[in-house]
Amino acid sequence: MGIEQTLMPSPEAWLARARPDDPVFFFCPLRLAQVAARFLSGFPGLVSYAVKANPAPEMIDGLVAAGIRAFDVASPAEMALVRAHCPEAVLHYHNPVRSEAEIAAGQAQGCTSWSVDRRSELEKLRHLPRGTEIAVRLKLPVTGAAYDFGSKFGADPALAAALLRRVVEMGFTPSLTFHPGTQCRTPEPWARYIQAAADVARAAGVTLHRLNVGGGFPSDRGEGHPDLEAIFATIAIAARAAFASPPELVCEPGRGLCAEAFLLVLRVKAVEEAAVFLNDGIYGGMAEWRDLGPMARLRVISSEGLPRGGACRDRVVFGPTCDSLDRLPDPVALPEAIREGDYIVFEGMGAYSRALVTGFNGYGARRIVRMSAAC
Repeated sequence: MGIEQTLMPSPEAWLARARPDDPVFFFCPLRLAQVAARFLSGFPGLVSYAVKANPAPEMIDGLVAAGIRAFDVASPAEMALVRAHCPEAVLHYHNPVRSEAEIAAGQAQGCTSWSVDRRSELEKLRHLPRGTEIAVRLKLPVTGAAYDFGSKFGADPALAAALLRRVVEMGFTPSLTFHPGTQCRTPEPWARYIQAAADVARAAGVTLHRLNVGGGFPSDRGEGHPDLEAIFATIAIAARAAFASPPELVCEPGRGLCAEAFLLVLRVKAVEEAAVFLNDGIYGGMAEWRDLGPMARLRVISSEGLPRGGACRDRVVFGPTCDSLDRLPDPVALPEAIREGDYIVFEGMGAYSRALVTGFNGYGARRIVRMSAAC
């Protein structure tokens, strides 16, 4: 994917001049810097970006410029990407299942923290240098997320305690980590996990080096501006209450850090009474709509860059491919006046959209326009 620079004051102005027929991402560095500043000033510990959420080079560069120096990497490719843009970065390899070749790559790239959630994976790490941080990943049946991460990864409290003891026996530095699930809009999941983490550490008889409270920080999908500061405050209070001597805290935001930095603009290919066809869909930048459902932060503009106002009604939204599955799972409220050739501007599309573009049938959003001013 290439990236274009524009001095146009808004996406609407750029669209009115360029009138693209292909999908376009707009990258907004100012928005990224603003959100990064909230994390760096508000979270009571180390902020480590989860690269999987958006591995775009411009995203890594923007975060480094904003002051982020720690990155949660899930693969050797992500390690190499971060090292290319920030050679001095701190790398946390917190994908808990790895091949021997991936372990060797993590060592070669200087990963300083590794996570595990089962004994067999911990034993694979026996050749790491003594003193390396190993974070045991805990899972609980906690509600409050759009979907639960515990169905794939994580050890229950009893196993987590046993793994912590084994970490110490092997000469490694013991920590705990968890992930409350994606898009948690209230602080309660973090509070419950932090208390459980303290209970696990006590049951194991282990003093934690650090507690990694994972990701799950929400973006605005139309429910209102997320109160990140309330989540940060709850994490700090819960840690002080749960531990006699609280460990250092780490977080791994993905969606909550990168979502606001991108807009996605799609063009209307056809309009029918009950449906519209767009030039991108679930095989492209809209892939997450299958899992998270509709997002209300959108607006429709004409090819001249003017807003399509008036009454709205629900329409089925199809993507451009020759696959009948290429449709959004729920109808979307769109202006009755929408026309072929119009554009739909989707806000807050920086998380997972670029990462999941497939190119199926020759489609998929690849074009990126960097805004020099506020979007």
